[in-house]
Formats: sequence, C-alpha cells, structure tokens
Amino acid sequence: MGLDYGTKTVGVAVSDALGITAQGVETVTRKSNKKLRQTLARIESLIKEYEVEKIVLGLPKNMNNTLGQRAEETMEFQAMLERRTGLQVILWDERLTTMESERILQSGGVRRENRKERIDWMAATLILQSYMDSHPIPERQF
Repeated sequence: MGLDYGTKTVGVAVSDALGITAQGVETVTRKSNKKLRQTLARIESLIKEYEVEKIVLGLPKNMNNTLGQRAEETMEFQAMLERRTGLQVILWDERLTTMESERILQSGGVRRENRKERIDWMAATLILQSYMDSHPIPERQF
C-alpha cells in the first residue's frame, strides 16, 4: 500500500496481486490535521480489504534533501501506523510527486475542478510505483 499523507487528506494506492503496478484507490479526508482516528480506521479497513503486508509512506523532503515540519509530522504518522497496524511502514522520498500527479491528470484531460479530488491518490500511486520499481519483485508484497 502506498500513502500520500497531507494536512487534511491521505491518498491511498495499492499494488496489483503480482506487485508490478500501483493503482490509486481513494483519498481519505479529515476535518483537521490532528484528527486521525477515523483516518487510521479507514486505512486499517483498506489494509484488510486489499490484504496489505507492507506500507510505503511518502516522505516530503525539501528540495535540498533536508527534513522540515511536514516530514516530522509524516514520521509521527508513520509511528502511529506501525503501532496501530503492526505492519512495516517504509518512508519513501515523495519530492515532486504532487507536481507530477497534476501533470498526469492534466494531460489525461481531467478538468481542473476534478483534479483536486484525485491528486492525492495519484501521488500515492506514484510513490508506491517508484518504490516497487526500485525493488526486486520477490520483495514487493504490499
């Protein structure tokens, strides 16, 4: 499973059964950055539904490779996910995935007003696909 963790949304993607391609699933939305109980519950439900064995969580690094406030919040979310699910949560560099998601949706003809609801799961898809592409297939069970 790939996740793109944001201040009010979490984009979710999963791999196919063979661990070759990533597909966007949904965007989990919450009213506040700190209200994570329902978000975590929804992610747990998706983990069961898709029989997830590993999570890849996008780490928002600065362009100069440093970690800022968003990265620290993401690492806190990583710890929550690991405690709550018992699964390994791998941090993966997500720089430029939102921009790339915007470009893909735009080139695919998705109207501007519809892109916002799809951009997070598209970014999660890119994060997961990038991770899978860099690891041998036997290690890719998500």
